[in-house]
Amino acid sequence: MKLNKYLCLTCSLAFLAVNADAVELCGNLNQGELVIGKLDSSGEVYLNGNKINVDKDGTFLMAFSRDEKNDQLLSVVNGQGETQNFTLSIAPTDWNIQNITGVPPRKVNPSDGDLAAINKENSLLGRAFKVVNQETFWHQGFIKPVDGRISGEFGGQRIMNKVPKSPHRGMDIAAKEGTPVKAAASGKVALAYPDLFYSGNVVVLDHGFGLQTIYAHLKEIKVKLGETVAQGDIIGLVGKTGRATGPHLHFGASLRNLRFNPQSLLDMNNNLQKCFTLQTK
Repeated sequence: MKLNKYLCLTCSLAFLAVNADAVELCGNLNQGELVIGKLDSSGEVYLNGNKINVDKDGTFLMAFSRDEKNDQLLSVVNGQGETQNFTLSIAPTDWNIQNITGVPPRKVNPSDGDLAAINKENSLLGRAFKVVNQETFWHQGFIKPVDGRISGEFGGQRIMNKVPKSPHRGMDIAAKEGTPVKAAASGKVALAYPDLFYSGNVVVLDHGFGLQTIYAHLKEIKVKLGETVAQGDIIGLVGKTGRATGPHLHFGASLRNLRFNPQSLLDMNNNLQKCFTLQTK
């Protein structure tokens, strides 16, 4: 059975009641998107063979990377141990290309002396993104962490000083330096670290089920590692630390160490109205 986003049906904010052993997905099956799933009975869920956390209500999260392959295998094992497989067709997304000049040369082409700092940053972030627990802070939805112009979109490739770089893995929100940055949702501080090479002063919040949000280039960090924050709490101030040409917030999202478009978090409630049902036999 092969499904794509054009099969979407409108549903209410509450998941529709469906027949036994049915699976419902809400959102867009596109590269870079987050999709919310719902089982109508107990069971286990696997995406490409990797087990996914399912909450007590049968809800689960899936995300697709910027360059996700077209066909993804979703497997559902019901309470009787029976497995039903579905092939999800992931639609391509057009990504923007940005040319940025005036970036300090060492930020574009790091020297050998910078490599240790870069490796340290990757290790710190990697450990934060690997945290998977049963918290469900993400159920409340997400708010924009700071008001401002979107100056950089997820997935767009940046050409810095004429040197092509890796695709952008977050959303940049331009704002005045010192503007308060809010927690997009409640969660626990998985990382609060100063002066990283690329991210500068950065905070990572863990919202449960392997879902984290990233807040980078901060002027100041206002939270501590392990602290629990509520949605809307001030976690830092907009800055231009790390690799930044001006004050802005880099807002990122990761699910089980896979980066996806944070805009789909902001669209979560709307996406619950774009649902379609997979019927198992």
